[in-house]
Parts: sequence; C-alpha cells; structure tokens
Amino acid sequence: MKELLTQNLAWKALSLAIAFALWVVVAREPELATVLLAPVQFKNIPDDIDFGTGVPDRINLEVRGPADRLTRAQLADLAVVFDLRDAKPGERTYTVRESNLSLPYGISFYRAIPSQLTMRFQQLITRDLAVKPVWVNPAAEYRVESAKVTPPTIRARGPDDRLKSLPELQTDPIDLTGVVGAKQFRVDVNAGDPRIRLESPGPVTVAVTLAKTSGKGAR
Repeated sequence: MKELLTQNLAWKALSLAIAFALWVVVAREPELATVLLAPVQFKNIPDDIDFGTGVPDRINLEVRGPADRLTRAQLADLAVVFDLRDAKPGERTYTVRESNLSLPYGISFYRAIPSQLTMRFQQLITRDLAVKPVWVNPAAEYRVESAKVTPPTIRARGPDDRLKSLPELQTDPIDLTGVVGAKQFRVDVNAGDPRIRLESPGPVTVAVTLAKTSGKGAR
C-alpha cells in the first residue's frame, strides 16, 4: 500500500500544483455582470386556454459570472420559460426566477426587468357561425334576388367573450361589376378578429342571382 501511494510521487505532486494554479487563476478572475434581452417562451399550454395580448415577447435579464463565460456564444440560447400547465381562466402573476432560465455553468441570475408578468387567461370555445356575403359595386337598377353560400356555416374557435359577441362571419368583398343575372364566386372568409381561428377558413362558394328592380342600388 505504501508503495502504491509513493509511486510516481513527482508526477502526482506536479498534477496537484497545476490544478491548484488553475484554481487560483479562476478564483482571481473578476465577476462581471451583463444585461441581455432574452425571449419569453411558454410550455405546456392547455388546449382550451388562451392568453391575452400585451405580454412582452422579451425580458431584460441581468446575469453575472466570470468574463470568459459571459460571451455571446455562451448566452445565445438563454430564454425565459414559463410553465403554463396550471393555467386557468382569470389573471395570474408569474415571477421571473432562476428556475425559469437554463443558465450555463458558472453564470448566476441577478434580476429581471420586468420582474413579473401578469397574464389574463381566457377559456377557448368553439361555435358554428353563419357566413354572410358582402357585396360591392352592384349594377345600377339591379338587386340581389338570391344568394347561396356553400358551406353556409364555418366552425370558429377563440376566447369565449369574443366568440360569443360575434354574430356571423363575412366574406371578402364580392365585386358585382357587370353582373346582371346569375354568377358563382369563390371567396375567402374573414373572421374580423385576429384571436379567432377558423377551423376550415375557406374559400367558400357564393352563388348569386341579380334581378332588375325599379329602384336604384341593391339590397
């Protein structure tokens, strides 16, 4: 046992000295601080929950560590990640903590600006809404006698308060210039709200028949 401990003693002593020297260099390296703009990301978002607008897409982070670790390459993938698995309708405030970050070894989190995010969650619902054609430039002294939309309804999905207040969907404007009888159009449908998603957005087919009338314009 004694021979095992004393074997190559000079090399072992040299290795120990090198390790100590490296430790001294690292220990003496000054700690620096830097501020960077990190993207905000979300995970585990429930399928039936939506969160409102106004949430910042980036947050200022102040992190600290040795100069050789506070490089652009080391911090390139740093993001603020919030877990929304427990999100429910209503307001909830999330505090930015070190656990929200995947920091490289040797880097510590100091603060975030803003330090908290208050988010408003809404229930997502689904409704079938009727599609209403929108006419422009009807021929003089002609009126829309009949119109048939295929499919007549489209399923929409969005926050409950917005979707419940939406009576119908509308087509893009259909130009009736020169139409004095029957004609078919293929046209897209507009929800009119960026937070409402159409599960089958179209286009739809609109079959219209115009008839002559003694009045001017069209109904």
